[in-house]
Amino acid sequence: MTDDVNTFCPKCGKIKGLCVCTEAEPFDNRRFVLIMQHPQEQDKELGTAGILKSMLKNSQLEIALSRPGLAAVLKRQADPKKWGVLYLGAQKETPVAPGLYVLNKKGELAADADQCLQELEGIILLDGSWSQAKALWWRNPWLLKTRRLLLVPEKRSLYGKLRKEPRRESVSTLEACAQCLNYLGEAPEIAAALTDAFARLLKNYKALRTKQSD
Repeated sequence: MTDDVNTFCPKCGKIKGLCVCTEAEPFDNRRFVLIMQHPQEQDKELGTAGILKSMLKNSQLEIALSRPGLAAVLKRQADPKKWGVLYLGAQKETPVAPGLYVLNKKGELAADADQCLQELEGIILLDGSWSQAKALWWRNPWLLKTRRLLLVPEKRSLYGKLRKEPRRESVSTLEACAQCLNYLGEAPEIAAALTDAFARLLKNYKALRTKQSD
């Protein structure tokens, strides 16, 4: 049990008892995934950013409260208009049908949504609690130059009662990424593998808790 708690996986950062890494090569996703993690994100056990980073070849995990711009984060040139940031926030229209939507500056559904989604080169995920994601949004004004995305998930998060979500449509960072990539036309096996890894994390977490309580 000591090894399960004190040994960390170099790939996903999880303790041995929670690691879900396999020998499989990371997926070669076409659209880059940038994970902006709040430095005070405390959920080391159920957090999913490290798992995403280990499973997606074209991804980056940035742990910081603020950065001067997208190019500074990526360390290369990037057109913000060809990037989308997933941010629930407040909006004037909340679609009912599951899907990935684009909102304009007024929080309304964008008229050119299909074209925007086709042109996206990458997506930005704000990782942390709802209040931490909100802080990342406000502390990085350059995000307003990107396309704001709204995900209406197909079903409730697998977290269930393990983690309280502020709104029904809230899901884990990993689940959000999996569904976004799926809606953007990435290979379906990517979303399937990510979802499976998350399910195994939750299973391992429950088993570890049971073991520790014995």
